[in-house]
Amino acid sequence: MTDNDRVSRRTEVLTNHLLRRTPPPSLLRPLPCLSYSPPELSNTISFDTREMRKLMDCHNLEDRDWLFSLILQSPLFNPRHRAGRFFVCPDYNQPMEHQRQATMKRIAYLLDKGVFRGWLTGNGPEQELRKLALHEVIGMYDHSLAVKLGVHFFLWGGAVKFLGTKRHHDKWLNSTENYDIKGCFAMSELGHGSNVRGIETVTTYDSNTGEFVINTPCESGQKYWIGGAANHATHTIVFSQLYINGSNQGVHAFIAQIRDSDGNICPNIRIADCGHKIGLNGVDNGRIWFDNVRIPRENLLNSVADVSPSGEYLSAIKNADQRFAAFLAPLTSGRVTIAVSAVYISKISLAIAIRYALTRRAFSITPNGPEVLLLDYPSHQRRLLPLLAKVYAMSFAANELKMMYVNRTPKSNKAIHIVSSAYKATLTWNNMRTLQECREACGGQGVKSENRVGNFMGEFDVHSTFEGDNNVLMQQISKALFAEYVASQKKKKPFSGLGLEHMNKPLPVIPSQLTSSYIRNSEFQIDLFHLRERDLLRRFAEEVSEYQSRGESKESAFILSYQLAEELGRAFSERAILKTFMEAESTVPAGSLKNVLGLLRSLYAVICVDEDSAFLRYGYLSTENASAVRKEVPKLCAELRPHALALVSSFGIPDAFLSPIAYNWVDSNSWSSQL
Repeated sequence: MTDNDRVSRRTEVLTNHLLRRTPPPSLLRPLPCLSYSPPELSNTISFDTREMRKLMDCHNLEDRDWLFSLILQSPLFNPRHRAGRFFVCPDYNQPMEHQRQATMKRIAYLLDKGVFRGWLTGNGPEQELRKLALHEVIGMYDHSLAVKLGVHFFLWGGAVKFLGTKRHHDKWLNSTENYDIKGCFAMSELGHGSNVRGIETVTTYDSNTGEFVINTPCESGQKYWIGGAANHATHTIVFSQLYINGSNQGVHAFIAQIRDSDGNICPNIRIADCGHKIGLNGVDNGRIWFDNVRIPRENLLNSVADVSPSGEYLSAIKNADQRFAAFLAPLTSGRVTIAVSAVYISKISLAIAIRYALTRRAFSITPNGPEVLLLDYPSHQRRLLPLLAKVYAMSFAANELKMMYVNRTPKSNKAIHIVSSAYKATLTWNNMRTLQECREACGGQGVKSENRVGNFMGEFDVHSTFEGDNNVLMQQISKALFAEYVASQKKKKPFSGLGLEHMNKPLPVIPSQLTSSYIRNSEFQIDLFHLRERDLLRRFAEEVSEYQSRGESKESAFILSYQLAEELGRAFSERAILKTFMEAESTVPAGSLKNVLGLLRSLYAVICVDEDSAFLRYGYLSTENASAVRKEVPKLCAELRPHALALVSSFGIPDAFLSPIAYNWVDSNSWSSQL
C-alpha cells in the first residue's frame, strides 16, 4: 500500500465516522469469539490416575476424601459458585479479626465432626499417619487453619506428650484434644529465633514454695510470633534458661497458664498482638512478657530433666548438648508437616496453571490459523513441566520422611532431624519458586484472589523461616555430614546411614560423551548425584580443616565455609529425593504408569543438573556433556506434554479446591456470572 493509498483509506474511515455512515460489509471482518473447551476432550489418559494417586498420597486416602467431603458440606468454608461450578477458599479480603474468628469457627466444626479424634490420645504409626493425612487436607484449604491446629496439637500437644511424663499426659492430653484448653508454644523471642540456645527468658526455682519463677529480663527476651497467644491460647509451653542455685542448666520447657477460662489474661503476664502480616492473618500471633510468674514445680516437662522439691537438678543425660537436642524434639514434627504442606500447595498451583494452559490460547503461528494453546509452546512446557516433575519427586520424598517420623526410635532421631531439615528447606524453597512461576504462567488471572495462586505466595512465604531459617538448616546438614566424614576417617570405618553408603564404593566414572539414552538411565543419574555429593563433602571437610589450621575455631571455620556448606546441603537433599523416587518407581510393575514415572524421574534429574552450576564448576561434567543434559530438558518436556492433564488429575485434589481458571474461565468471567 502506497502513502497515497494510506491517506485515502484514513480519510474514508474518518469521513464515515464523522458522518456516521455505515461501513461497507466488506470492511467488517469479525473474528469468532473464543470459547472454552474442556481439556478432557482433547487429552487422552494413558495410565491409571487412581493408582498414581495411591502412589503419591501413600496412605489414608479414604480419610482424606472424608475430610474433603466435610469441608465441602459446610457454609463455614466460604463456598462460592462460578460458571456452574462450586469452589471453597478462605476470603483473604476480610479484616484480620474476621479471619481469626473464622478460623476458630472452623476448628469447632471439625472438632464436632470427630476430625481430631486420637490426635494426642492415640498411639502408634497408624494414628499418626491419620493425623498427618487430615492435617494435609486442612492445609490445602487454608494455611491459617493448619498452622493454628499445628501449634495446638503438634507443638503444644507434642511438647506435653514427648517432653512430659505420665503426670502431664493425664492432666493435659485429653483436655487438649477436646479443646477444653487452647495451647501455644513460646520458644521464639524478639532477639532469638533460630538460635534457641541463646534465648533470654529466665526461670529460677524457689525451694521454699516449690515453685518455678519465670521472668522476661529485657525487651529482646519477649516471646515473639507465638501463634495463638494474641487472642485465644489459655496455656503455653515456655522455653527458658533454667537457673538452679545460680547455675544455668540450659534451656528447659515449662507449662504456664496465660489466660483463665473466660479469656482474661493471668496476673503478671502481658500479651500484645504482632499485628497484620503478609499472610496467615487467620492466626493470632502474639508477644508475651513474664513478670515473676509462678508455676508449680510439676509444670516442668521432665522427661529429660527434673528438679527435686529441695531444688536438686536431676537428669540421666549428663551431656548438656544432648539435653538441649532432646528439648528440641517437638520441632521435628513441625518440619515434617511444613515440608509436606509445601508439596501439596505446589500441587494445587500446578494443577491450576497446567489446566489453564491446556485451554488458554495465545497467538497464531500461521496466517489466519488458530491460536496456539499455551502448553503447546515449548517455552511454556519448560516453565511448568520440570516443576511438575519436581513435585512428583518431592511427594515421594515427603512420604519417606513421614514414614521415618511415625516409625522413629531413639536411634533414628538424629537421621530424622537431618532429613527433615533438608527436606523442609528444599521443599519450601521449591514451593515458593513454583508459586511464582505458576502465578506468572496464569498472566493477569494469576493475580485474582479467587484463583488462589497469588494469595498462596503471601501465605506460604513464611515457610522459608518457619521452624528454622532454610539457610541455617542447610548449614546444619553440612555440619552433620562433616561429623560423619570425620568419624569415618578417624575410625577407618565405612559410612553407614543418611544414604552415605555410596561413599564406600569406587568413585563413579562419567563417560566422555553422553547419549540421550544414557542420560535417562537411572543408574547414571544416581551416580552423577553421588559424585557431586561425595566431592562436595570432601571439599567442605578440607576447607574447614584448612581454616582450622590457620587458627580459626571450628565454628568460625564452618561459618567461613558457608558457600560449600550450602552447595553440600543441596547435593545431599537432591540425591536423597532422587533415591526415594527410584525406590517408589521400583515398586511399580512394567507398563504405562512406570513409563511415565521414568520420564518424570529423568526430567527431575536433568533439571537438577542443569540448574546447579556445581556440575560444571567442579568438573563433574564437561561443557559438552552439560550441553547434552540441557538439550534433554525440552525433549522430556515434549514427551510429558501429552500426559500433563493425567498427571495433575492424579493429585486427587477435588475440583472445588482449585479455582475458576482451572475450568471454564470464559463463563466464570462472563457478565452473567457477576449478577
